[in-house]
Amino acid sequence: MTVWDRPDPPPRPVSLDRERIVAAAVALADEGGLEAVSLRKVAARLNAGPMRLYRYISTKEELFDLMVDEVQAEILPEEQPGDWREALSVLAHRTRQAALRHEWLADLLGGRPAFGPNGLAVAEATLSALDGLADVDTVMRAVGTVSAYFNGAIRREITNVRAERATGLSQHDWQRARGPHLTKMLATGRFPALAKAVHDGTDVDAGTSFATGLDWVLDAVAAKLIRPPA
Repeated sequence: MTVWDRPDPPPRPVSLDRERIVAAAVALADEGGLEAVSLRKVAARLNAGPMRLYRYISTKEELFDLMVDEVQAEILPEEQPGDWREALSVLAHRTRQAALRHEWLADLLGGRPAFGPNGLAVAEATLSALDGLADVDTVMRAVGTVSAYFNGAIRREITNVRAERATGLSQHDWQRARGPHLTKMLATGRFPALAKAVHDGTDVDAGTSFATGLDWVLDAVAAKLIRPPA
């Protein structure tokens, strides 16, 4: 029996339910990351005995599954866009926005799928956007390619956000601090392609970079969407 199928036990004093437990766990993770989440700490947040939580959740991994599914509700759009490209773009951008609100989500993206109701709804919205545009294997590969892009881009952005917080240096401050060394290395002439990128490349913000990369990936997907024969 999975955590999704197991019914809640009857309530007891200091009323508990999965909704309250998951909300407390999400709050702890938002404050201190996944390392701040344990069944003991969640119980303390709820003023309940730790053993009581095991009546609802067996392991920390189950708790993480429930937390991810809770945030998946923020990703699912209220209405499904009619165009497949817009639908996938909306899901990608909403995933990024959710990860910026809940940085710990980046640590759990891209693994084995969780089968909570919100996660299944997101998967259904993703696949249905491409339904009928190609054979099912092409659709699955298209979805996997788009997901791989935005999951990786989100992880990189969150890593940079964490580094800025940990060091107290913005991305530009960090670049300036390492500028003299990089300038010296580029002056050797050993890295001409890198020198061209550094000197001539346009520096864009994370949101613009994410959107541009997503558009390129969607362009590639569009080239593969050939309707199956009737």
